[in-house]
Amino acid sequence: MDRIDWTLAQRVGELIAGTGPAERIFAEAAQPLAEDFAKRVSEYTGLALPMELPPLEAVDRPEWIAANLSSMRPLMEKVAERMQHNSRKAPAKLPQGWALGLPEAMRVASGLMLGAQVGAMAGLLSQRVLGQYELELLEPSTSPRLLLVAPNLAQAAQRMQVQRDELLNWVTIHEITHAIQFSGAPWLRGHLAAMIEELLDGLDVSVSLRQMLRLPSAGEVRELADLLRRGEVLRVALGRDRWLLLERMQATMSLIEGHAEHVMDAVGAEVLPSLTRLRGALQGYRESAGLPWRIVARLLGLDMKMRQYDVGKRFCDEVVAQAGPQALSRAWASPENLPTAAEFEAPHAWLERVGHN
Repeated sequence: MDRIDWTLAQRVGELIAGTGPAERIFAEAAQPLAEDFAKRVSEYTGLALPMELPPLEAVDRPEWIAANLSSMRPLMEKVAERMQHNSRKAPAKLPQGWALGLPEAMRVASGLMLGAQVGAMAGLLSQRVLGQYELELLEPSTSPRLLLVAPNLAQAAQRMQVQRDELLNWVTIHEITHAIQFSGAPWLRGHLAAMIEELLDGLDVSVSLRQMLRLPSAGEVRELADLLRRGEVLRVALGRDRWLLLERMQATMSLIEGHAEHVMDAVGAEVLPSLTRLRGALQGYRESAGLPWRIVARLLGLDMKMRQYDVGKRFCDEVVAQAGPQALSRAWASPENLPTAAEFEAPHAWLERVGHN
C-alpha cells in the first residue's frame, strides 16, 4: 500500500500550477527535425545515438505533473518507508489519555502531508519548466520520454519576445542532448541511481513523538537559522555525513546540465538564426522569477539547479576552448572521468587528469 497520498499530490499540484495560456504544439510534425537535431548532437559530442529516440510529446501542466509524480514515486515511497521504519524502532511513550490508535492516524496524516508537499512542489515547478527528458532512475525498465510543456513555451516566448518555434527547437536540442548523454554513456543511469540509493540508505528521517514534542536547544536553533540563511536546508535533512555524497551528485548533474547548455549553443549555431538573442533572453527568463518563487526555490534547493546550468556550461565552454569537443567527450567515458566540484573551477586540472592528448 502506498505511504503517500498520490491522488492528493496530483490535485494539489494542479491547483497550484494553474492552466497557463492555451497553446497547441504539434509534436509529431517536429519529430523529423528532432531526428536531425539528434544526429547533429551525436556528431558534435561523439556520443552514440540511442537505438530509438523517444518521440516528442507536447503536454500541459497537469500532464507534466502526472509524469513527474510517477518518476518521483519510487524515491518518495522509499523515504516514507524509512520514516515509518525508523519511527517503529524507537517508539515514544504516549502521554496519558492519548488514543492507542494514534500511530495509525499519524501514518495516514503523514501520507496526506507528504502528498500535499510533493504536489505543491510539482505544481510550482510545472509553471516554469519548458522541456524535460523524463528518466526514471530507480525504475530502469521504464522508457524515457521527451516532454515539451506547451503553455510554458508559449508564455516564455511571449515574455522573452522571441519566436516560439525557435525557442521550441532550442529547448528540443537541450532535451535531446540528455537522451544522447544517457545512451552514449550507458553507465550514467546506474551511477546516478546508485548514489541516490546510497543517499537514501543513510538518510535519517525518523520523527518520533518525543522528537516532535521536544523543544530544540538554543545552539540547534542558531545552527538551523545559519543554514537557512545560506540556503542549505538540504544539509539539515541529510546531515553532515551525507553532504559530501550530495556534492558528488551535484557535480554529476552540473556536467549533465552544463553539457546540454553548451551543446544547445554549439548545435543551435548551425540551425537557429536568433541564437544570440535566444541565449540572452533565456538567461533573463531564468533570472526573472519574483521574490516568492526565489524564496521557495532556495528552500527547496532549486537554486542549486540554476547553478548547475552556469557552472557546468562554463566548464564545458572552457574545455572545448582549450582542447576541443573531443576532449570534452572524455567526461562520458567512465564515472572516474567525471569532473569533481573543484575541477569545475579549474578545467585545466581536469584535462591534465584525464589525459586528453
